Formats: sequence, C-alpha cells, structure tokens
Amino acid sequence: MKMKSLKIGDLQIRVPIIQGGMGIGISLSKLASAVANMGGVGIISTVGIGLTGPQNKLGWKKGNIEGVRQEIRKARELTKGVLGVNIMAVLTDFSDMVRTSIEEGIDIIFSGAGLPLDLPSYLVKGQKTMLVPIVSSGRAANIITQKWKQNYDYLPDAFVVEGPKAGGHLGFKAEALQDAGNKLENLVDEVLAVAKEIKEKFNKEVPVIAAGGLYTGQDIHSIMKRGATGVQLGTRFVATEECDASQEFKQAVVDANEEDIQIIKSPVGMPGRSIFNHFLQEAADGQRRPKACRHNCIRSCNPKTTLYCIADALLSAFKGNLNDGFAFVGSNAGRVKKITTVKEIFTELQEEYDQAT
Repeated sequence: MKMKSLKIGDLQIRVPIIQGGMGIGISLSKLASAVANMGGVGIISTVGIGLTGPQNKLGWKKGNIEGVRQEIRKARELTKGVLGVNIMAVLTDFSDMVRTSIEEGIDIIFSGAGLPLDLPSYLVKGQKTMLVPIVSSGRAANIITQKWKQNYDYLPDAFVVEGPKAGGHLGFKAEALQDAGNKLENLVDEVLAVAKEIKEKFNKEVPVIAAGGLYTGQDIHSIMKRGATGVQLGTRFVATEECDASQEFKQAVVDANEEDIQIIKSPVGMPGRSIFNHFLQEAADGQRRPKACRHNCIRSCNPKTTLYCIADALLSAFKGNLNDGFAFVGSNAGRVKKITTVKEIFTELQEEYDQAT
C-alpha cells in the first residue's frame, strides 16, 4: 500500500516525506533536488549558506542573500518537484532569508528555532509560497495561529511538530527532553487538536507533519496512523551520495555509535543533539572561546559568554574538519551504517511501510 500523498495548500506532494533542513551546508540544492525528484519535499537550509560557496567573499549579510538565491536556482534546474527552505527564527538575517526565498518563488518556508510570529508579513501578492511553522507543542501552534490570524489574517499552511528525539536544536529545556509527556506521539495529538480547531473555525485543512526520531517505514506508518499526514526526516538523508556535506562529515555519522550521541548546550541558547567529539570536549573545558564575534548570526548568542562560535564550528564540520567542529544528528544516527542514495532510502521506507500495513 503506497503512502498517501500530502497536500499543503495547492501543492500536491506525491510522497509525504519532507527532508529536514540541516545547516550549515548539509542540505543544499543537491540533496534537496534529489529528495524532490523522488516525490518528497527537498529542503535547503539557509543558516550560514553564504559561507559555503564563492559568495563568502561578500560578507555575512550579502553572502547569505546570494547563497540562498543561487541554491534555490540550482535546485530548480535539477528538479521539477517541491522545494522548501528552512529559516531559523533566531537568525539576525531572518527577514533577508524570507524575502529572498519568496522572491525566488520557493514553494514552502519552514521556520522554527523560535516562534516566527511575523512570517506572513513578508508575503507578496501573486506569490504562492506556503508558510509552515515548526513547533514543539500544541501551545506554540496555538500562539502562532492566533497571532497570524489576528495580525495578518493568515493561517498556517501546515505544522511540523518536532519531538525531543530530533537532531540539532531542540525546542525543549534540557530537563524536559526525557519527560514522557513530550513523546512525539503526544505532541502530534496536541497539534492535531489545534489543526482540528482551525478546520472547525475557519474551514482550512492544516496538515500535521511529525518529526524527530522517525527512521523506518514502520515509524512512518505508526505516526500517520495516529493522524499525522506527513513526516520529516533529517539524519536519514545525511549519509547519502547526494548530501551536500563533505565525505568526512558523512563518515562521522556512519561511524557514530549510540553512546556517541549526546545532548549539548548550544550558543543559540537551546539544547542540541550531536555526535560528541574532541572539539565539544574542548569547548566544554573552555578552550574554544571565540576572540570576537565574526558573524553576528544568532540573536540569542552572547559572544562574551559563549563557549564557541557555532557558525564556525558547523562550517568546519561541513567542510570535513571535525577537529574544529561537530555534527548535529538525530537520536537514531547510531543506526546509520553505510553511505547510500536518496532513491534507496525512499525504496526502503516504502517497503517497510508496506510491511507495516
């Protein structure tokens, strides 16, 4: 039995799989277009995107604008499928990233790491970009819905609900990560209740996409049976030939065991899940403090007290220098044992899904 297609606004997504946005540089045009070509939604991560190519000579602000523009255009040349961008709400250049993505006609903007309360204000008449907030609770989904409706007469086109087993930055306090009430299944139920209310009040279908800790086709079947209409997978796509990261980054994920995956305190001010390594140990020991803030990239980062520069660390990892950086991953990264292809992953997920039905 094939997975049921996903509809977000006017977009028909043949396979209800969204590839998570992974930065700096882990999911750019190559990975995003490969996922889109398989019928899912390919996502370009915008954070620090200007540092990943020749546009890095333009400086942080201009380089990121040009970087987003070029990666969207490159992806469009490689696919006719559905493409999105992931834009963190805590970025200092959030508005630049949103405006540029809309100008380039991106299909969907996914935004989390904070509440993107003014996201609809950037919409341009005649553009059909869908707006999808990433939330970690029904409460957050409700706040966004109320603010968007009240201030812009706009309702979310979908929700991504991200549980505590996700990779990268997590929308929970460190002590809440193990709380049974924060299991993905419970969070999906909460956000489904908000979506149901939107449908009853405003007659708008708002799909709920589950994310965080999903790995197999059985996982997808189970969470969709609960009411989710799509899933978001990030780590599963890192160890693929099409992933934009360096070979060394991919190999670090393949080599990681379950015990290597730990929760760290990020300069962003949120806990994050990553492969713990020598760099992170040195940072914890106070040996990686930046001399100055070179990028001014994150609103919530305090350069005077931060243990390391997250932009530089993630850029180093993207390039393959894990001595000066680290890899963000989801809780299932230890299950990744080889470098494969996006097509093989989609085939495997569909076979596992079939077995579960």
